[in-house]
Amino acid sequence: MVKITFMGAGSTVFAKNVLGDCLCTNSLRDSEICLYDIDSERLKESELMLQAINRNINNGRAKIKTFLGEEQRKDALRSADFVVNAIQVGGYDPCTIIDFEVPKKYGLRQTIGDTLGIGGIMRALRTIPVLESFARDMEEVCPNAYFLNYTNPMSILTGYMLRYTSVKTVGLCHSVQACSRDLLNSLGMEEKLEGRRELIAGINHMAWLLEIYDKNGVDLYPEIRRRAAEKNKNEKHHDMVRFEYINRLGYYCTESSEHNAEYNPFFIKSKYPELIEKFNIPLDEYPRRCINQIKEWEKQRDELVKNPSLTHERSLEYASYIMDAIVTNTPYKIGGNVLNKGGLIENLPGEACVEVPCMVDGSGINPCYVGRLPVQLAAMNMTNINVHLITIEAAATRKREHIYHAAMLDPHTGSELTIDEIVKMVDDLIEAHGSWLPEYK
Repeated sequence: MVKITFMGAGSTVFAKNVLGDCLCTNSLRDSEICLYDIDSERLKESELMLQAINRNINNGRAKIKTFLGEEQRKDALRSADFVVNAIQVGGYDPCTIIDFEVPKKYGLRQTIGDTLGIGGIMRALRTIPVLESFARDMEEVCPNAYFLNYTNPMSILTGYMLRYTSVKTVGLCHSVQACSRDLLNSLGMEEKLEGRRELIAGINHMAWLLEIYDKNGVDLYPEIRRRAAEKNKNEKHHDMVRFEYINRLGYYCTESSEHNAEYNPFFIKSKYPELIEKFNIPLDEYPRRCINQIKEWEKQRDELVKNPSLTHERSLEYASYIMDAIVTNTPYKIGGNVLNKGGLIENLPGEACVEVPCMVDGSGINPCYVGRLPVQLAAMNMTNINVHLITIEAAATRKREHIYHAAMLDPHTGSELTIDEIVKMVDDLIEAHGSWLPEYK
């Protein structure tokens, strides 16, 4: 029997997608599914939701158990084959609010703040100690399990796990699957979707669509570049930052324009406020999403938790396909976040966490060699990797000076604030987070 443990199971909607997918997969239908969270109410809601799906589409074949709090965590993990991670340490209130409101006092504006920038740095620093405790438990009670990480900041957290623990970790993000599909749809090239071939590689949220061909082997990039330039010139739309990437750098990348607006020094500039309007950049987008999701959950709760006839259709989330490929030794290709060991991407450092094609089968998750990125794309990635590596160093050494370094070298933060302002802002953020952050020397 396969054992699947879901950390952060109070994320009911996401748990439905990942674990519902498992209940739709023949090799996983008889699994033992362990739900772990620190919030008893949300844990119970997820259990009721999943039990209904298990009854309705799976004849109740899976065994579903719940585990609450740190004292039950080892039991949740014991003998697991797969551990899915979807935790958010500190939640919207207070931690996301702090991540946005303290920098705002210094004139530093953000859009999402969960992957890079000062918000991504702080989120990583409060999450890594929790993942460290997960890892130590896993090394003891399920040393052969695969850790499927969905939590942001993806590159920092996955990189930490791969460098400082022995846990078999891969980072998974939705943006790889949707990248070329959404691009072609947005440019009116839907007829090119079927049978297309593509290569995507780089880092999480800034992996590059390096190649894209139609089913007949015709290179689609010349037409993509032409249409993207025309659309940005003539139309206000939600993806203007990434289309500007195509125009200036030659290539499209995986994650949304609201994310990428804050991964560089180009678009959010207090000296040039007109750029916000020009590129349609939604400042404070993530707090708005959080507020809306909290309101929406009140409506969704009845549909998901109190619906005895609830069913599920398998989604495109990677998790169940990875588990199935390993259990059945059936090859499956994913875009995964892994260490750049052996120079998978030759012009990025070996300790970087990169997002590359990976083949999955009974032997595990096997990253594929990519080669060199175009020099301008590698350089863009490096501006983010610098922050990843120094934030990991801060978490590993507990040295406050490395938090300063990470913030100073962050492309957006460093372009907006002086060094003195950055240091004071970091100090204010650490103080505001209080017990959510470990001690830093």
